[in-house]
Amino acid sequence: MKVRSLLSLLLITSLLFLAACGNKEAEKEETGSKDTKKETYTVEHAMGTTEIEGTPKKVVILTNEGTEALLSMGVTPVGAVQSWTGDPWYDHISEKMQDVEVVGTESELNVEAIAKLQPDLIIGNKMRQEEQYNQLKDIAPTVMAETLRGNWKENFELYAKALNKEEKGKEVIAEYDQRIEDIKGDLGDKLNQKVSMVRFMAGDVRIYHKDSFSGVILDQIGFARPESQDVDDFAEKGVTKERIPAMDGDVLFYFTYETGDGEANKLAEDWLNDPLFQNLEVAKNDKVYEVSDAIWNTAGGVIAANKMLDDVEKFFLEQ
Repeated sequence: MKVRSLLSLLLITSLLFLAACGNKEAEKEETGSKDTKKETYTVEHAMGTTEIEGTPKKVVILTNEGTEALLSMGVTPVGAVQSWTGDPWYDHISEKMQDVEVVGTESELNVEAIAKLQPDLIIGNKMRQEEQYNQLKDIAPTVMAETLRGNWKENFELYAKALNKEEKGKEVIAEYDQRIEDIKGDLGDKLNQKVSMVRFMAGDVRIYHKDSFSGVILDQIGFARPESQDVDDFAEKGVTKERIPAMDGDVLFYFTYETGDGEANKLAEDWLNDPLFQNLEVAKNDKVYEVSDAIWNTAGGVIAANKMLDDVEKFFLEQ
């Protein structure tokens, strides 16, 4: 009897051990990632080096052009800075941003709101948010672009690396570059027309040069520019009416940064109706066109760039 009892006890113990092992294997299959370390990758950026674990799912973006970069790669941020104009987003992206939380503006972040979102990744800009970097990196891995320039591609490539979406990023850029080439071919001799650009803001008038957002795009297409605007910098600021002759060209595009008080629109109306402006050849030839400030200047991202190309096609190919 004692031998038989001992054998029974050993059998039961063995069965319990096997069952326990089976349960552990089942748990591993169900949880999957619990025993598997997530892939990590390193991104070098303006503030140093950041290690990111896995592909980020909850991203907070702290620039307007960065928001467009994310959307173009199929990533909807959980939080983003408010558009410079719009309530709270530019019209051309508002539909895609309906469930996104506002986390301040580029120049005034709401760090508490960012922390509440518990992001996997924060993407910002040294020129805008260098002082908040240490706070941000304590919340989540943070990647910072160096500056905000006319050429959106420079920052876009960094964003694609940070998102672990380099291949998708290359696709977006390739599609844009192909579109530029197609438009070049369609325009032909029309590229010889000198394109002038002017911006009206409350208390300030600017003539835009080649290193502005729209200036870079016009240069990529191959348009000629008036001699005084054919300069590799951003813009001539604080322009007085004595400089109106420098605005002349074969075609003139102007955009107005209106914040809601009507002052920028009043300024634009005053200048456009000034006898000096009306005496420009471009005004006499009725080649002065108003375009969206958000699209041609303020948004500064890939979506706006493609919409600007839509305008170029409309004004030069469809009219």
